[in-house]
Amino acid sequence: MKTTNYLNLILILFSVSLYAQQTFPQIEFDSTSIDYGTIENGSDGERVFSFKNTGNADLIITNVKSSCGCTIPKKPEGPIAPGERSEIVVRYDTKRVGPFRKTITVSTNQEDNPIIALKLKGTVLPKQ
Repeated sequence: MKTTNYLNLILILFSVSLYAQQTFPQIEFDSTSIDYGTIENGSDGERVFSFKNTGNADLIITNVKSSCGCTIPKKPEGPIAPGERSEIVVRYDTKRVGPFRKTITVSTNQEDNPIIALKLKGTVLPKQ
């Protein structure tokens, strides 16, 4: 009986030590949506999605794409180390009049949720 308890304890400790040694990246955005509000035609359309790698391995942004050509996202170059902050810069074409809702799809090496959707919305006024 004591041998079985001993083996169970060793197995549990081994499993815990393996889990503690696992490394993985974890992306945490300050916000996953940006509301431009109502903006002037031709005004500055650049906005920033800031994030931090809260994991314990390098985070890699493998791809960033927009739902249309009117929104241009730019991903960080190279890996983001654990604890480091970075950003995805997005530029919306503010010469397109009217309300808009766009999605930026971010692909990462994060295991549990590798694809994150970022949202943009707002309204561009007619040219005066």
